[in-house]
Amino acid sequence: MNYASNRFEVIEYGAVLTESCEEFPKRLKHIYDSYTSIIDMYKPEAVAIEELFYNKNAKTAMAIAQARGVHLLAAENKNVPLYEYTPLQIKQGIVGYGRAEKRQIQEMVKVILKLKEIPKPDDVADGLAAAICHAHSLKFADNFKIKKY
Repeated sequence: MNYASNRFEVIEYGAVLTESCEEFPKRLKHIYDSYTSIIDMYKPEAVAIEELFYNKNAKTAMAIAQARGVHLLAAENKNVPLYEYTPLQIKQGIVGYGRAEKRQIQEMVKVILKLKEIPKPDDVADGLAAAICHAHSLKFADNFKIKKY
């Protein structure tokens, strides 16, 4: 996604998917390799991610945390600055309301990026929302707490 003067241009978006039947370490390696390839290909100025939200299912939360760690490691190894935003910050940055529903976020991502449909799977829309939030927050960095690693 390219951002200039409050205008977004979508270059590419998608999701790195793994097979659930594959061994977990191999899945993490696939995520890491894919993510580093994406960084090499597009050479982003920054990476924006959503702060981990604890899921009631501890096993799922652990797997998500491990995959998130792979993303952090890939960005760090490629010397790409990493910024983290809370779900509340992302909702405020996209919809203007911190308690917005997931569907509202998805619709606004579609509108802001001038997409024909809501990006799927849901994680893709979440990632785009984090990127939009980051781009918007750069303009208001003094008033918007940005957690940089």
